[in-house]
Amino acid sequence: MLQVNVARLHEDNREALSLAWVAGREGGTAVRREAAAAAELIGHLNLTHPNSIQVIGAYEAGIVAGFVERLFESAPAAVIVADGVAPPQPLIDAATRSRTPLFTSPLPAPRVIEKLARYLAKALAETVERHGVLMDVLGLGVLITGESGVGKSELGVELISRGHGLVADDVVQLSRIAANALEGRCPPMLKDFIEVRGLGLLNIRTIFGETAVRRKMKLRLIAHLEKPVPGGGDPSERLPLAELSEEILGGAQSDHPGGRRAQPRGAGRGRGAQRDSQAARHRLHR
Repeated sequence: MLQVNVARLHEDNREALSLAWVAGREGGTAVRREAAAAAELIGHLNLTHPNSIQVIGAYEAGIVAGFVERLFESAPAAVIVADGVAPPQPLIDAATRSRTPLFTSPLPAPRVIEKLARYLAKALAETVERHGVLMDVLGLGVLITGESGVGKSELGVELISRGHGLVADDVVQLSRIAANALEGRCPPMLKDFIEVRGLGLLNIRTIFGETAVRRKMKLRLIAHLEKPVPGGGDPSERLPLAELSEEILGGAQSDHPGGRRAQPRGAGRGRGAQRDSQAARHRLHR
């Protein structure tokens, strides 16, 4: 079950939102992704369809005293009083009795909601790991896939030498941050490293500098490498008539412009230029 502990939410956003923990510190509540099926994860005070995190602005603070019991009947994960308003004493007392975390913020309620909505979308995103090399090519997230030994990492190094950036090698963590948006990151243990057969582990940040690595990228293109077919046949179409796509984490689609392009490891020359051209074409068709 994907969830975010409220204590972690407070710690991660305390400085950005100037969050003060007023009451309910002993509560061990959490925001769960499943809650989004019935209501919003966070929003302005709503007693009809309660949010997991109820945000009270200046207007709501003036009337909430008469609805305190109803507010806490829905067992919110947390309550935030924004707009720099002091929380009414009945609200503090009810939060203490129910052990519900109560925060205050001097920032406007809409800004608090926007910031925490983005935070929760990423923290509660569905995640899957894929084998491959994720690169930033011309501003596009390109995932290079293929069997072990086909030359994915070698192609990655060639692209880096051309000025493109490395996100992750070998293990790529993909998170669904929106209905049709996938974001790729590198596991902390593998950050900045790429393994090339015959050369071992290379620290890309040390060798090529800070501009050669990226923290994350949205996945927009998958380039699939294939080994040559015995007998010298080419498994790919020379002039593909349709684009292929792959479904990852439900509805998110990652296009394969030109299909799954077969690029034998033995024909390594020019592969970096091919991926440059493939990414440029994809960018033009967006």
